[in-house]
Amino acid sequence: MLKTLFPTLGRFRLSVQLLMLIVTVYGSLFVGSYMADKLSNALPALSCAYDQMNGGYCVLIPTQHILHHRIGEAMVRAQQLTLTMVLPLLLSFAVFFAFFFVLGKAFCGWICPLGTLQEVLGRIGRRFGIAPRRFAAGDLGRVQRVRPVKWLLLLGLVFLLPLLTGLGVTPHALGNPYCDVCPARLATTLLTGNTEQFAVALDDKVKFALGASANFLFGFIVLGALAIRQPFCRICPLLAFNSLAQRLSPLRLLKTQQSACGKCTICSEACPMDIPEISQQEGRKAYNEDCTLCGRCAEYCPQDGNIQLKWGPFALFSSRRAYYKARIAGELPDGSVKPLRFVRAVAAPAKRDA
Repeated sequence: MLKTLFPTLGRFRLSVQLLMLIVTVYGSLFVGSYMADKLSNALPALSCAYDQMNGGYCVLIPTQHILHHRIGEAMVRAQQLTLTMVLPLLLSFAVFFAFFFVLGKAFCGWICPLGTLQEVLGRIGRRFGIAPRRFAAGDLGRVQRVRPVKWLLLLGLVFLLPLLTGLGVTPHALGNPYCDVCPARLATTLLTGNTEQFAVALDDKVKFALGASANFLFGFIVLGALAIRQPFCRICPLLAFNSLAQRLSPLRLLKTQQSACGKCTICSEACPMDIPEISQQEGRKAYNEDCTLCGRCAEYCPQDGNIQLKWGPFALFSSRRAYYKARIAGELPDGSVKPLRFVRAVAAPAKRDA
């Protein structure tokens, strides 16, 4: 058995997630709102700008604002792109890539506050006996039908509509449409005691539609996360944004094919994103666009050294059979755990001999 302070990679990641949840939601309480604003406004995680106590904004909000207020409106005034229009966007991307280079897509699996909240809700659901629902192992067709959604949201809500609004084509209310429907805005501000973001505007049809959509999506995520692992992560445009640059970070998933690969499919079962390629492919093909580098596939691979989390030439974690045996003693690959019991079972009285 593993008897260390953090006996499993999963528990260590949960500790990092909870710490980063505090930093991203309440960070300004420790460093001050001025310093928090100056530290970063381009995090590769859904740290919401509407949260008045956060420790940095996610890259999607400055991207929308720059496209809306700078590039789009400047194109109308000047009818051409200049360095003064493009430079702010390039600076935001530069900050994003600086952060992304260090941890890559692990921002999704280890730091994103919305991802952490979904995992916590999932753990609560499993503790109360709600069986996790997932795609069948190897069901690549159904998974592939969901994957384009995050790209459509990124292109439509983050890039296209803000730009069209800046050009005067679409209403002003569509200046930052993704943030208006993002469940992270409601979730993280609610954690600070702010309920204003749940209010729905009645004086504007577009704002009303966006606000109602946000509330519906938030409710769906809260309830869905009790039974579906990472329901919003599957369609998150920031996951798509991070996928564009996943090859640029030295932090990556490495898998070497073995004779048993593709037969047990335990790694795909352990994956909270239900990625079938991890059990079917090797090398770069196994490191799919949906991967959040959570490391569960490596934790639950029963083959020594078959799946690794690496930073450059350094192996941070490698699959081990002994680790796998100890891990499944407390939690099954699909996340199932022993449900909570509020009443202790009483043994039936022994029958007396006649």
